[in-house]
Amino acid sequence: MDRINSIREAEKNYHDYCYDQYSLFTEGSWLHKPVKTVLDYMDFLEGIEEVKILDLGSGIGRNSIPMAQKLDKGKVVCVDILDSAIQKLSLYSQRFGVENRIYPIKEDIACFEIQKCAFHYIVAVSSIEHVDSEVCLDLVLNRMVKGTIRGGINCLVVNSNVQEIDIKSGKKLEPMMEVNLSTDHMLEKLRDTYSKWDELTMQVKPLEYKIQRNENDILMKTNAVTFVVRKR
Repeated sequence: MDRINSIREAEKNYHDYCYDQYSLFTEGSWLHKPVKTVLDYMDFLEGIEEVKILDLGSGIGRNSIPMAQKLDKGKVVCVDILDSAIQKLSLYSQRFGVENRIYPIKEDIACFEIQKCAFHYIVAVSSIEHVDSEVCLDLVLNRMVKGTIRGGINCLVVNSNVQEIDIKSGKKLEPMMEVNLSTDHMLEKLRDTYSKWDELTMQVKPLEYKIQRNENDILMKTNAVTFVVRKR
């Protein structure tokens, strides 16, 4: 647990810094715009009178606020472990006029109970790999499966094979990622979990970007797995 606590503290510091330094939907950070795939697959939900969405690891609303803006009726339940995320999500939902469709919940996604067949759309962007073990990851995935209404969609973006390198020294560091699986292992797990669903999208995209940890510039490399499936 010392390792997990250390990672959680580093991630909290990084996200708190980003949320303070960068405004939502302003150029300069990954908070600039939502994930296109997340919004694109909302089109598959057309015709549903009251869409129910769950955003696991919602942060300050990068995806949940644009999803709420696309809804005529419905709700977006937003779960995040950070106080800063929930506080700023509430403020931004008011600023963008969707506070009546955004439902913030401060909780570890590993502990969040998803009611059976409760949601049409479940989104998890760079979040489920931050649970404290692979066993817990499996638990969360199975809750997502059970919590999705027939015909509903799960849209996941999951980091795999994460590496961190100190830019100044070139030294490889222990990645600050709770569950850091190989890309093949992650894909196998996702396809096994959703074996009875229809696979709509699977893409692996190598990414690298600069972050700061303890005032040091760090290069983070990851294979981001985008996986979108529909429940039969």
